[in-house]
Amino acid sequence: MILYISKLFTCFILFSFLGWVLEVLYGLYKLKKFVNRGFLIGPLCPIYGVSCVILYLLFSSINNPIALFLISAVFCTIVEYFASFILEKIFKVRWWDYDYMKYNINGRVCLEMMIPFGLLGFLSVHYIVPFTLNIISEMSNSYIYIIGITLIILFVTDLILSTTIISKFKTNETKSSEKDNTIEVSNYVKRTVKKKTSKKKN
Repeated sequence: MILYISKLFTCFILFSFLGWVLEVLYGLYKLKKFVNRGFLIGPLCPIYGVSCVILYLLFSSINNPIALFLISAVFCTIVEYFASFILEKIFKVRWWDYDYMKYNINGRVCLEMMIPFGLLGFLSVHYIVPFTLNIISEMSNSYIYIIGITLIILFVTDLILSTTIISKFKTNETKSSEKDNTIEVSNYVKRTVKKKTSKKKN
């Protein structure tokens, strides 16, 4: 059981990283500059990792590609909505906003994003997650345990640090709490980390 959890957690971290890469690439295309799109300090977007792993656990037995596409699209949209809602309620800021898109719900989710979510979900469940688990299974059990435990420690550490820093972010530093505050939050985290690093060096 612990071995299987270690494998799944490794997948979670991998897909969180790949999701972060996709978000950064989209930011580079749209804003022409690098922006850390994730909630964490490290290069991770947990919403991608959570969605991929849960989809695999719940729906890997579905062989109909159209059904899996639709389920993935709806499931990921629901996860995205509640992630946006919870993060905003806790930190009073938003990491994304779809108000500029025609078919959206409270700016948290939109119809246009359901298509790539459905496609990514389908590919993850039937191809990417099984392929990744097979590669991990080729490793010795001791390596899997070490990798899993190391990733858990790093993730929890990042989660605690990120939550501590962002909880001190003031919403009045932004123009509005009803828009995408990613750039402001990212800059605030950079400044805070740089200050803490400088103090340790001195």
